[in-house]
Amino acid sequence: MSKSIRFYYDLLSPTSRGLWLALKLGNKPIEYCPIALRKLEQLTDEYKKINRFQKVPAIVDGDFHLAETIAIIRYLADKGQLDEKLYPKSLEARARVDEFLEWQHLNIRLACSMFFRDAWLFPINGLAAKPKPERIQELIEGVETNLGLLELIWLEKDFLVGQQMTVADLVGASEINQLKIFHYKVDEKKFPKVAKWLDRVREATNPYHDEGLAFINMKAKQAKL
Repeated sequence: MSKSIRFYYDLLSPTSRGLWLALKLGNKPIEYCPIALRKLEQLTDEYKKINRFQKVPAIVDGDFHLAETIAIIRYLADKGQLDEKLYPKSLEARARVDEFLEWQHLNIRLACSMFFRDAWLFPINGLAAKPKPERIQELIEGVETNLGLLELIWLEKDFLVGQQMTVADLVGASEINQLKIFHYKVDEKKFPKVAKWLDRVREATNPYHDEGLAFINMKAKQAKL
């Protein structure tokens, strides 16, 4: 009997969280191996043997090691580890999902990552001073430029690439939800489609959605104290 694929992740990482949701929804045998980024476990020699880039997420399937979220999604789909609805087999439907996954890197992911890094991650770890209000505003504007693109280009239907939720939605929503740690909330008046889409993703993925955000929400509450 073959061993389960091992999935290395940290739910603090939005890319890990999006893939974690896809695996939970797929309900296939997976060995979940948490890696605590806050404890720098990804930088250990032991983890370097798992992923030479020393990042999460990563998977190990027998002797095969793989990093990078999109590569992992494609591999797991071809191995039958993902629900076909989340990553379709149809060439055109899959291409639409891939289109968003490729687009989001330099758009919604970049903007949200910069916000998370500069407003929370670096200051809390003593790597940079708390940003000034004008810098925070610049970061928000970067995020909202991309929320506007989601509103205008990607959300013509209920989900990003049609009427059915896919991994594109899980990945995109995870990036935006990361900003909850800094108490950022999508403005429903400015971005009504985005706000409703996030609600649909949450409804479609719970209880895993809220479980995956538990650490983010805890840190957000601590920051308020």
